[in-house]
Amino acid sequence: MTVKSTAENLAVIRDFVKSAAEDRGFSQTAIDKIILAVDEACSNIIRHAYKNSPDGDIIVKVKSSDEKLTVEITDYGVDFDSTQIPEPDIKKYYRQHKVGGLGIYLMRKLMDEVKYNSVAGKKNQVVLVKYLA
Repeated sequence: MTVKSTAENLAVIRDFVKSAAEDRGFSQTAIDKIILAVDEACSNIIRHAYKNSPDGDIIVKVKSSDEKLTVEITDYGVDFDSTQIPEPDIKKYYRQHKVGGLGIYLMRKLMDEVKYNSVAGKKNQVVLVKYLA
């Protein structure tokens, strides 16, 4: 599936991924985690890779096997290096009443595997994996 980089398309992406996860037999709890992680990844793409421009493409591919669901999300926006994002101090974050900035942390906590692939000046890809219980 390919959609433009708008917040309105987040619902379309969520429905697409939800359908695939349901077909694979994931529990509702696991589906909720997958959808939240995908939503965070796509929101980051819209906000950071495309700087809120509605003209970028977000490509979402879902692959499944007997034991896992893999969601590949690709964009052609600003390069991103996930290794430069430190794990947040959640207690400090909470005490400071911060808003936002936990997308990568949430993805890592909600999914079994999170991988980033980037080809400078060409594309970024996040791969989210959830194993069937």
